[in-house]
This record gives sequence, C-alpha cells and structure tokens, in this order.
Amino acid sequence: MDCPCKSTQSFETCCEPFLLGKVEAQTAEQLMRSRYTAYVQGNIAYLKHTLTKKSQKDFDAEASKEWAEGVIWKGLEILSTKEGSSEDQVGVVEFIASFKQRNKLLEHHEVARFERDSEGRWKFEDGDSHIHEEGEVCTQGPKIAPIVRETPKIGRNEPCPCGSGKKYKKCCG
Repeated sequence: MDCPCKSTQSFETCCEPFLLGKVEAQTAEQLMRSRYTAYVQGNIAYLKHTLTKKSQKDFDAEASKEWAEGVIWKGLEILSTKEGSSEDQVGVVEFIASFKQRNKLLEHHEVARFERDSEGRWKFEDGDSHIHEEGEVCTQGPKIAPIVRETPKIGRNEPCPCGSGKKYKKCCG
C-alpha cells in the first residue's frame, strides 16, 4: 500500500514505523509526513505526542478527531523545507494538504515550524495556515508579498467571528 503522505514509498517503510512508535523522525519533513498520515488514519494520540509541550496545552483532541474523520484526505505536497535536517535544532516545512469536505475540494496550506525537544526528538511547534479551494491561488506563505489587513486582527483568544462560540484559535484560526 502506498503511503498516504505521497512519498512514493510503501506505508510499511515510510510512516508506519513512526506511527507505531518503533522509530523517531530524523528530520522535520519526516515528522510532517507522519503527522499528515496520522490525520488520514485518525491517530490523534500520535498527533498529540508529536507536539511540543507548549503546543500540547492548546491541543483539542476532540476537535482534531472530528476534523480528521470528517474529511476525505486527497494528498500531501511538500512545497519547501528550511533547515530541519538530522543536524538541525529547528526546521520549517511548507506544505499543502488536499482534502474534500462537504463536496468541496479544499487545500490546507501551512508553513509549519518544528523544533527538537530536550531529548532530541522532532516536535511540531506551530504553523501559519490558510485553507482555500483547490486550484485557487493561495496568497499565504513566505514566497509572496505580505498582505495588508483591511480589518482589525482577531486575537487568538477572542470569540470566533463565525459565531460558533469557541475561541478563534480553536475554531477558524
């Protein structure tokens, strides 16, 4: 079976050893690919385990599970990596994860930041993301000019403007 992360390797030789805890990711990109595969498989425990301690405090396992199981995952495309090798302490991976939700093809475009913990294991720290329709030109990410905001910035702890009643960081943010 091909690996869901689209690495061209089989699942058994690519992401499965990470998800089973047999080996640790040696690069930020390996961790990124295994985290994508964890979303595809609904492995929420792995997602939490691969977060920094600081990021674990904001992790909503139920919302993550709901999202992971509520979409049809279509693929992962790694756009770029900066640092994140086996010799680095930090790394950045820019990627697009494609999925189908409510009969719409969407893309989650993110610039994800990774760092090593005190034991040298790669962990996901945070990321800047944007979801858009597939094929739409994405105007987010480090490769383009900055966007000038027309409305006031929404704080991550403010109520989400969509009206869900959740904090912005736990909803649309």
